[in-house]
Amino acid sequence: MGIELELHSGRPARKGSSRGTLLRGSYEHGEALARVLSTLDRHNSGKLGWVDPYGDTLFNEQEAQVARQEVAALSQRCTDEQQKAALLDLAELLEACAATPGSYLWFMGD
Repeated sequence: MGIELELHSGRPARKGSSRGTLLRGSYEHGEALARVLSTLDRHNSGKLGWVDPYGDTLFNEQEAQVARQEVAALSQRCTDEQQKAALLDLAELLEACAATPGSYLWFMGD
């Protein structure tokens, strides 16, 4: 199980090519990101708890702004360096999404 991330300038197409809106992707920390996000309780952990590790989840720039604040607390749950690296990458993409009007951060679970 893994979660890849893609930052898009607009809402990405779920079917077909979404490369036209792709700004940046993160594909190397998928398993570690899924492990650390799986520690969250969906009902008590804000936006990041709603990321589906088996499907797709989209955050717009407002949701990314809220989720940015959750990363610091989540970093305390990290059990290894891979999880810390995954959260660092997630934090950078959330920051970029929050700063880019009309953008979306796409969590692609498998």
